Amino acid sequence: MAFALGTFSDRTHEFAGLVLDEERVIDLSRTFGSTRSILEDWSASLPRLAELADAGSGRGAIALDSLRVLPPVGSRQILQSGANYRKHVIDLIVDQELGERPDMSEAELRAEGERMMDARAAGEPYVFLGAVSAVCGPYDDVVLPDDGQQHDWELELAAVIGRPQRRVPPESALELVAGYTICNDVTTRDRVFRSDVGRLGADWVWSKNSPTFLPTGPWIVPAQFVPDPLDLHITLKLNGDVMQDESTADMIFDVAKIISYASHRVELLPGDLVLTGSPAGNGAHWNRFLEEGDVIDSEITGLGRQHNRCVREQG
Repeated sequence: MAFALGTFSDRTHEFAGLVLDEERVIDLSRTFGSTRSILEDWSASLPRLAELADAGSGRGAIALDSLRVLPPVGSRQILQSGANYRKHVIDLIVDQELGERPDMSEAELRAEGERMMDARAAGEPYVFLGAVSAVCGPYDDVVLPDDGQQHDWELELAAVIGRPQRRVPPESALELVAGYTICNDVTTRDRVFRSDVGRLGADWVWSKNSPTFLPTGPWIVPAQFVPDPLDLHITLKLNGDVMQDESTADMIFDVAKIISYASHRVELLPGDLVLTGSPAGNGAHWNRFLEEGDVIDSEITGLGRQHNRCVREQG
């Protein structure tokens, strides 16, 4: 990472900052506006950021550990891709069907799941909208509400859009990406499906959008420093134990296909987050869900780290 872009605060103000060496931050408030305003003119902003990183060499920079790290950008839209990792979905199929299909062994169920994933890869991604109010910083507490018990983690690579676009083809979709960041798409599993609505589908508003359910950041790493988004490693630890440990190469639909699909449904805007799904190793697989006092440590290759403590909702 030569440099990154984020949003920070000290005791006096909130500001866009240029991150150097994951240790120092240059306050950009005199040169630019917010992080989102930088993204809105990304083609002009990027070379100016590079010049500041090269010329400044940290002159006048602020120590990162003296600042609060906020979500890197105030997004307009959050587009989330579901069930997009092959091993993850196959594991879910096996976990759900093993006790209900006594006629099939685990190996047979896994082979059936692999055939289903081959067929799925020939189709289209599954994308839905998330609430901006769920976003919190990469080191903030995750607040577990009482209207649900199975609070689950889902670490994801997120693409940050750098220019408005509608109906972009897959072959040029990555040109829209200003950079990449990390999101943990926390989900309350026992609130996904509601008995009172029958076949109307999943209730993503209830299950995924509680405040603090989307730790984001710590910053945006420009796409030029991420040569291949399908060659990154995703790792999540719960209280020090590794739960998710997978390559982004296991995606069913790659980043470009997800962005293209989303752009055919909505107009993508600068600062939008496009989440690309979570790999195997969720709490539903381990039959272990988040509890008060749990600590989540997460990272994706070259994009920084998150550290979140789980607390119970008060009042």
